[in-house]
Amino acid sequence: MRWGLIGASNIAGEWMVGALRAVGDEPVAVVSGSLDRARAFAQQHGLAHAFAREDALDALGLDAVYVSSTNERHEASVLHAAAQGWHVLCEKPLATTLGAAQRMVRACAQAGVVMGTNHHLRHNAAHRRMRELLAQGRLGRLVAARVHHAVYLRPVLQGWRIDNPAAGGGVVLDIAVHNADSLGFVLGEYPVQVQAQVSSTGMARGLEDHAMSLWRYASGLTAFTHQAFTTPHARTGIEIHGTEGTLEGDGILNQRADGSLLLRSAAGVEPQALDRANLYERCLQQFHAAVRGEPNTLADGLAGQRSLAVALAVLESARRGAPVDVDYG
Repeated sequence: MRWGLIGASNIAGEWMVGALRAVGDEPVAVVSGSLDRARAFAQQHGLAHAFAREDALDALGLDAVYVSSTNERHEASVLHAAAQGWHVLCEKPLATTLGAAQRMVRACAQAGVVMGTNHHLRHNAAHRRMRELLAQGRLGRLVAARVHHAVYLRPVLQGWRIDNPAAGGGVVLDIAVHNADSLGFVLGEYPVQVQAQVSSTGMARGLEDHAMSLWRYASGLTAFTHQAFTTPHARTGIEIHGTEGTLEGDGILNQRADGSLLLRSAAGVEPQALDRANLYERCLQQFHAAVRGEPNTLADGLAGQRSLAVALAVLESARRGAPVDVDYG
């Protein structure tokens, strides 16, 4: 597949260009609002074309685009791609409003193209093994979950994420969407209500860089989630607790294919064997399967819409100081 990159982003350069080539695809061109930035990115990563306008991609015979510009720009890019008949892999959050995400999903469906959301974490082997063990009933009746996803946002990534509300900055839109998708993938459900508090602890300006929330699910399960940009020494992980056992995933909420998973039960502690497949390569492999019409575990556009809905509810709950029902549109 021939790809255009919309956004000369760090994630595109550090992870996606290599993953595209690893699965046999060809990144052809990059678009950035700064032509100088686009040209520098293209030169660094060996791309044939660099543009400042997306319509310059129209004549290149593309099959798909990867959208990793700032969040408020995603909608226009995805609508243009759908109109061109290109498949779309879009970074999370899909947009800054639920209405925009709905329009994106609808446009791709009407155009008959695949829309994926780059929720790469669900492709970690620990997430996949958790999903399998829950499907087998190994934990009994599920009662609780805990997600600790407090990290340190590297200076190279700070920028708009800590000072630009219009671009969709803040830790909730950046990280809570991942947590919603991770739990949605593992549990097979999304929360119906959230209650949250957020704060700015010194890094962000006019935005939150720290958030904690409780999520209630229709099944009766309650989840606690913790997101932060300001904790350089914290570990990330997911715990799932049931009446017959507990799953402990440690170090599994990052971009690398690492971490560990333990199953604790009356039988003792059972370390789970995990593969080390590159998360981005596996996402693209699942994207290919979706394009072929085959079964896949790609986070589609609707998954991205749902994770955004959860994050927006977290922000609204923090603003109100009260529980908020999640509106999935």
